Amino acid sequence: MLTNHKDIKAWLDRMNIEKYTINDTGTVTVDGSVDISRKDLTEISVQFRIVYGNFSCGNNRLKSLNGSPREVGGHFNCSFNSLKSLNGAPREVGGGVYCGFNSLKSLEGSPQEVGGGFFCWNNSLKSLNGASQEVCGEFNCRFNSLKSLNGAPREVGGHFDCSHNSLESLEGSPQEVGGDFYCRNNSFKTSPKCDTIINGVLFWE
Repeated sequence: MLTNHKDIKAWLDRMNIEKYTINDTGTVTVDGSVDISRKDLTEISVQFRIVYGNFSCGNNRLKSLNGSPREVGGHFNCSFNSLKSLNGAPREVGGGVYCGFNSLKSLEGSPQEVGGGFFCWNNSLKSLNGASQEVCGEFNCRFNSLKSLNGAPREVGGHFDCSHNSLESLEGSPQEVGGDFYCRNNSFKTSPKCDTIINGVLFWE
């Protein structure tokens, strides 16, 4: 992690980041968006503090989210990396969280506040432990290795999609889903029992 202000500035300029402020502590605040995707990065070399727009570090070779902002005003996208953990992710995200196509085995380290959707599809999740508990938009955990929904968000404002997993029941599902509930292509032997308050339709076949 770079700590010298001159080195931090050189890295930010090389990444074509604008409207930034290097704080006295060496952290970086950006009054706009940051797009460092497709840079072949193995690490985020500076510590962002707040990014008021979107923050995208997708399509790299990241194994850690160290350096990610603590707060993101827009979307946070870390998809298509080599992440096994969300440790280091922002605490607050005003928009959606996109962390699909990694090697995540759990959602520990997820943002505590998510103003949009949460998309963790196509990972190696065996558990939803650590997931954000209130997701204002859609929650999508398709194409993982889930056998249980324990740890799922309590409230999902949009659709909830847990299709293409290895679920045998819907135990642990959210308390309330604002849209449809998709659980197709799992290991149910009969119609699954669901205590969730669903404002849409339950699709299991």
